[in-house]
This record gives sequence, structure tokens and C-alpha cells, in this order.
Amino acid sequence: MRQVTKVAALSATLLSSLAWANPALAQDKVLRVGINAPEIKTLDPHRASATAEKGPMSWMFNGLVRFPPGSADPSKLEPDLAESWTVSENGLEWVFTLKQGVTFHGDWGVLTAADVVYSLKRAQDSEQSSFAAEYTAFETIEAVDEQTVRIVLAHPVPGFLGLLSNYHGGQIISKAAAEENPADFGKQPVGTGPFEFERYDSQQKVVFVANEDYFRGAPKIDEIEYRLIQADASRELAFASGELDLIYGKREQRWIKRWEREESAKVDVFWPAEFRTLHLNTKMAPLDDKRVRQAVAHAINLDEIVSFVGPDVGPKGCSVVPSGYLGEDCSAGEYTYDPDAAKALLAEAGHENGVTINAVVSTTNSQLPIMEVIQAQLSKSGITLDMQVVDHPTYHEMIRNDLSGATFYGAARFPTADSYLTQFYHSGAIVGTPSAITNFSHCDVADAAIDAASIESDPEAQLEYWAEAQRLIHEEVCSVPLFNLRQVWLRSVDVDYGYDLVGEMNLAPRITEMTDLTR
Repeated sequence: MRQVTKVAALSATLLSSLAWANPALAQDKVLRVGINAPEIKTLDPHRASATAEKGPMSWMFNGLVRFPPGSADPSKLEPDLAESWTVSENGLEWVFTLKQGVTFHGDWGVLTAADVVYSLKRAQDSEQSSFAAEYTAFETIEAVDEQTVRIVLAHPVPGFLGLLSNYHGGQIISKAAAEENPADFGKQPVGTGPFEFERYDSQQKVVFVANEDYFRGAPKIDEIEYRLIQADASRELAFASGELDLIYGKREQRWIKRWEREESAKVDVFWPAEFRTLHLNTKMAPLDDKRVRQAVAHAINLDEIVSFVGPDVGPKGCSVVPSGYLGEDCSAGEYTYDPDAAKALLAEAGHENGVTINAVVSTTNSQLPIMEVIQAQLSKSGITLDMQVVDHPTYHEMIRNDLSGATFYGAARFPTADSYLTQFYHSGAIVGTPSAITNFSHCDVADAAIDAASIESDPEAQLEYWAEAQRLIHEEVCSVPLFNLRQVWLRSVDVDYGYDLVGEMNLAPRITEMTDLTR
């Protein structure tokens, strides 16, 4: 028995020595991430719009410019795939020089201007992109040579560089890979980022591996397992048992405080917030009567909702444009909580005995509890909120088919008023139309002001157009602005991002070549 023990000890020592001598034999660093989703529909950066799909985009793709890791501040945009750029005096012509020698994942070759042109034209195409409306002003996108791209705009574009960043349609893909298999690119994405797609185990996990040829240096993490665990309790249990290193958290003050007491864990609360809004369908009875919409607005106690969510994670908004966005204007004021006024408005509209409004509601923890609070508040004013509770993918499908009277929706966009007003309150974005995006209210009262602001070159005049649009939308009661729900993630103290996390436009901590596991 002693002899067996000696042999075992010698074998262990030998293996340890071999692992030290040959790093390839050492255990890989695998970062295990848990997200609240039952499936991933696409990994195509020009289509990925669900929260669970956005995070991996920042791991796999680059833009011409980028938000620095840990930042969502557009004033800090810096070069990414572009080495440098110039702009004409009138702000309409931009010329970008690309970095030399950047390679795509796998065997898809070196990045050239043709890939950039292809990617941006694809971002413009509504049949291939969910963000096409943001690129309509791109009049010309052309390759001057293999390393130079010229973009000519039809008019000045607010936050132009943001449209070329590592976010939404600005992410650059391989032209050759996309053209070889266009229908399945979302299942076999190819970018230039620090991690590359390896496989998707349906409804279980997505696996990404390190891009050893990444132009900023090989990642310290060897692999990312992106596990699909919709149930909050299951993600927390897996984290507590050490099966997960990083998880999508619960955006509630009590939950945050609880985990902040754990020495082995770190809670990250960061920007941008997904601005929570209750959109009211102005074309669906009884909400087609403005007085009913006004009654809904007066029946909601926003201070109570913010107290429920928690002021740190859910600070209150003051306009239909999210807090902190360039162009946010609060001059129209807030809808005051006044149940008696709500009842009087309903009576005036012929609903003395109350009214029923239907709402399609997601089962997610960031939506259902809030809608239950709103449901209870509305009932005090004689408004019955008939909630059809469905899973999150079904919720998205139904609200985009215009099946909900009151639609609770949260979103983060590029932080200018233009992006939010265009996508949620312009008639060109009304759901059910060919150019549909997220105008669930069918709001169309501010089109002229939104359009004028989008081509205005004078910053002060542009701000006034945006303010006018917000006042008109407020007066029409197209929606009830609620609160800013910041991002909440929980990580092991063994996870070192390699940067300070203040913000991340893709709504998940960015895993970069600097990110490390210290366990």
C-alpha cells in the first residue's frame, strides 16, 4: 500500500512538472457566465437586440471606433479598427484609415476597407439590420483603397461617431464569411474581437474561445461559457456553489444589499440604464381616447415604484428621453400622481364604472414585479390592467405584432435624444409598418421636430427641436416615463475585468484581452 502511495505521489509530481514546463498542459482558464435567457436567437451584430444577445457582441466584434472598456461615455470614443480619421469643415465627409494587419477569426483573412463598406451598407439595409433607421443619412460608403474608407453624409448626424462604434450596426463583420452563408451568419458569426464563436449548445450555452491573434494581444482567458439560465434562483445557486463566475443579477435594491455583504462576491451596478417606459397604444380602444391615457398617467405613483425598485438601481426619469442623454429636456414637467383626477377623466370619457386595458407582460424579474405594482396602482382609480403574462421571447413577438394596449419596455440606446425619439416616437418606427422598430404607442405628433433636429447643424437649435418633440409627446401622453434601470451583475472576487466598470453600452461586462481569473 505504501508503494502504491509513493507511485501516485511520483506521478502527481511528474504531471505537475510537465504542466509547469509545458503551459499547454495547464488547466485552461474558463470564465463561466450565467445569463437570464432560455435561448439565443442570433449572434449577428446587425440583428442582436435582446439583452442576452448584446453582451457577446462586445466580445466578438470591433467598430471603427470604440467606447473604452468600462465606459459608456460618447465623449470618450477612441480609435478601434480605425487608426485615424479626418472630417470636412461641413461635417459631411469622413475619411477613415484602418489599422494594418488586423485579422478575422478563423481563416477569414485580413480586415480591409471592403469589409467595413460591406458591414456599414449591411447595417443600412432594413432586411439585414435591426438598426437601419440610424444609417439613412449615410449617402456614400466607399473604399478609397484597401486601408481607407470614405463616408459622405446627406446631412450632419448627431453622434455620428457613435454609429461607427463597437455597438449595434457599427460592429464590423467579415464580408467573405457573411456572403458565403448569409442565411446562417447569426449562427456562425465572424469578427475581429478578442473572443471567437466556437459552438452553440441549443438552449444550454454558447462557447467562445480566445482569439490568440487579437490585434491588442492574446486574451488571458482561454474560454467563455455563456450559460442560458433563465431562473434567477438557479443562476444564484450556481454562483453560490462556484459553478458560475459571473451572472446577470437581480435589479433590486434588497438583492444588491444582500450580495454586498458576501466577501467572496462583488456587485457591479453600472450605466447605461435601460429606461423603463409604459407605452400607451393611441390606436387601441380605450387608449385611443386621450383622457383615458391621461387617467393612466395620473393613476401611477412613480415615487412608490422607485422606492420598490431602489433609488440606486432605479433612479426616476423626468422625460420620455432617458436621464443623462444629450438633449433630455424636462421642461414639460411630470405627470402628477392624482387618483381623483384619474377617476374624473375616466368619467368625462364615459367610463364612470372604470375601464379595462390589456397588456402583454414578460415573466422576467425586471418587468413582471413592476407591472404588478402598476396593476395595483391603476386599480385604485378604476383601471383594470388585464395582464397576459408570457415568456420573454413571446412577449417581444407579441408587442411587435401590435397586440398590447399598454407596453412596459426598457431599452438603452446611443445616448442622444435623437436615437430614442426616432426609435420610439417617430411614425417611421410604428410597429406593424415596413420600417417598424419600437414605436408601440403609434405616436406621430413630433415627427416634424424630430426630423428637423436630425439635420440641424447648430447645436443650440438642435436642442430646442428635441425639447419641442418631448413637450409634444408629453402633451399627447404617448407614454408614461418611469425610471432608469441600471445594469446589475454579480461576479466572484476571482474575476478581474482589467478595467474599472462604470458603463458598458452592450449591457454586460466586457470581456477583453485584459480580463483574468485569479483562482
